[in-house]
Parts: sequence; structure tokens; C-alpha cells
Amino acid sequence: MATIVAGIDGSVSARHAAVWAAREAERRGDTVRLVFAYFVPSGAYPAFVYSVQKVREGVEQQAQAALDAARTEIAQAVPGVEVESLRIEGQPVHALTRESRGARCVVIGSRGLGGFTGMLVGSVAVALAAHAHSHVVVVRGKRHDDPPPTAGPVVVGVDGSEQAEQALSYAFDAAKQRGVPLVAAHTWNDVIATEGPYAYPFPTDLTEAEAAGRKLLADTLAPWRERYPDVGVQEAVETGRPVRALLRHAEDAQLVVVGTRGRGGFAGMLLGSTSQALVIHAPCPVVVTRTEGSGS
Repeated sequence: MATIVAGIDGSVSARHAAVWAAREAERRGDTVRLVFAYFVPSGAYPAFVYSVQKVREGVEQQAQAALDAARTEIAQAVPGVEVESLRIEGQPVHALTRESRGARCVVIGSRGLGGFTGMLVGSVAVALAAHAHSHVVVVRGKRHDDPPPTAGPVVVGVDGSEQAEQALSYAFDAAKQRGVPLVAAHTWNDVIATEGPYAYPFPTDLTEAEAAGRKLLADTLAPWRERYPDVGVQEAVETGRPVRALLRHAEDAQLVVVGTRGRGGFAGMLLGSTSQALVIHAPCPVVVTRTEGSGS
């Protein structure tokens, strides 16, 4: 039995993340660990030092109330799932990074308050995806505070890199667990501006480049198709920027899966570019996969 860690801070978004984590745990027979990390500042002024204990007690009460509310949401939506809860004094990203060691994944909401006050989703997700010891899931809906979609395919970005293989492993398994098809997207020619005022007039016949992209995708998917014969796969090969293609496919999806970085069709796919754009703008949950033990 593995553990799925969910970051809690009292926000609606975090409660959606907790329920998403519980549904994932139910599918896999895992335990959910709800983690509320809080930071109590220290100062040299006598008045603040005198009141810091009261501040800590108040924050601890807030943390416990948020954890209790998340447990209630889970009990109503996914009864029967084993749930643990933990309060940690410290920076949320640091605490969740530590908790990610040995976890199946870490799940956070798309925006928060309380323990995540002042931290944009991009900073939290990018920091976790850069340092976590497990996969990171950012739970999003079509609009802020919307619940995440529960229907539609799983979408995965493919470029032939080692990181893309990790993403494919997660995506095929997720599609199988949910009983839905998989959309495997590969883009090519993403370094050439093909639209807008600075579009480059590229006169060469790009048929060969497109054929190479289709072959790369087909060859990459072949062993995974054999391993998951019950998962229907739609291959999507197209020109343009990777993030635009993935966002377009995500409109009808329930999950998008990407690696931490890529090459080839997803050249330059580092956190801060494609992955960061997805965790900020995707209309559904985003999984940033990491190689086991790669956290720092």
C-alpha cells in the first residue's frame, strides 16, 4: 500500500485536491496523507516575541480545522479510503518535498490561502516538480475553484526523451485505471514561427519532417500498446508549440501528463516553459512526472 500526499491549506482548491487524491487512492488501494504546513515568523521585537506562542496556537487551530474539513469532504465523496493527517511547522514546499519521499505522488490545488498565502501556483508546482521525490499533481478545473473534470481521456506529451517515457508509463497506467482512452501528442517544427506578424516564410516541403514525427510517435508507443492492449490510443502529430497542442487537447480531457523536461518535438520543455504553462493554464489536473529518487 502506497501513500498519496495532499497539500491542504483551507482553500476550496485544496479540498478539490484532497478529494482527487482520495479517488486516486481508492483506485489503487492507497492511503491518503493530508499535510498542512504552516510558517510562524519570528522577530526581535519584544511585543512580537511575547505573542508568538499565541500566533502559533491560532495557526495550529486553523490547520486542524482545514484538515478536518478536508477529511469531511473525503468521507462524503470517497467513503472507505484510509486517511491520515499531519500538521507541520515549516515552509509548505519544503514540508511537501520531505513528505514526497516514498509517496506515490504529491497533490496540490491550483491556488491556495493559509499555508500557501502569497505563493502562486507556478512557484509551488515548479518548486515541487524540481525537488520532489515523487510525481506532482496540480488539480485544476476550467475556472478557478471549479472541481476538476472526471470524464474524458488522458493526454500525454511525447518527444522520445527519457522523461517522456516516464510520462507515458504514468499516462498509460492512469488511462487503464480510469477505463478511458489515451491521447498521445507529439509536435514538430516548434522552433519556426508559423503564425503572427513575424511568421517565417518556410518554403521547404515539410512532408519528411511530418513523416519522421509520425514514425517517432508510433515507435515510441509500440511497446506501451503491447503492455496495455486494452487502452485505446489516439495519435496526434501536429505542427506548432507543444504547450498549445497540449492545452487544446486538455479542453476535453480529465488529466494531462508531462515530464519535467524534454527534447525533439518538445525541445526546451523545462519547468518554467511547457510544464509551468500547463500547471497555470490547463483546464484539468496536470501531472508532472519525475524519475523515482530524482528529488533533491
